[in-house]
Amino acid sequence: MFTGIVEELGTIKGIEVNGLNPSIEVLATEILSDIKIGDSISVNGVCLTVISYKKDSFKVEVMPETLRKTGLAELKRGHKVNLERALSLKDRLGGHIVTGHIDGVGKIIKKYMEANAVVLEIDAPSEVLKYVIPKGSIAIDGISLTVVEVKQGSFTVSLIPHTAGITTLGLKIIGDKLNLEGDLIGKYVEKFISVQKYGENSGNISMKDLLENGFI
Repeated sequence: MFTGIVEELGTIKGIEVNGLNPSIEVLATEILSDIKIGDSISVNGVCLTVISYKKDSFKVEVMPETLRKTGLAELKRGHKVNLERALSLKDRLGGHIVTGHIDGVGKIIKKYMEANAVVLEIDAPSEVLKYVIPKGSIAIDGISLTVVEVKQGSFTVSLIPHTAGITTLGLKIIGDKLNLEGDLIGKYVEKFISVQKYGENSGNISMKDLLENGFI
């Protein structure tokens, strides 16, 4: 479990995605201070398990399914990645609850400045957009952000200079892909209403259903 507050930018040292044992090695500093084998690390929003580490890097394994459902397969040596250690119960929850389980991959279709803020419009698949609401939370490449506007097929977020400066989003350009994870609370609301009204295996809920059950 994570908060979506990036601790540092790591650098891809090595990546193997086509062999029998896909893995990624990442150069880092801060998160290595208390790292252990078996720890969960969020790498661009994807929860991965540490299998080995050195004084300046760590290595994680990745499954073929993870490579298919995220943007990790597009990483190259030298690319920057957002890193966050798993949430500690003694820490403040500065972002929102993030699982590191990606719902879909989006793409930047607009990027522009508005005063001191960087605004991104992100094209997103329907399986992600159904959890996106204005002023709600979303994790983008592991970064906890607030949704500004929801459109047909896309949504926008606004980055303060601090976020743009210490995460990969400040480096992204139009056309770049992003790992997206919807708010966990929305998923439980969907499941609750779906089971109550339509049965265990249906996800067919509407705005009317949300209104009738007091969620909006």
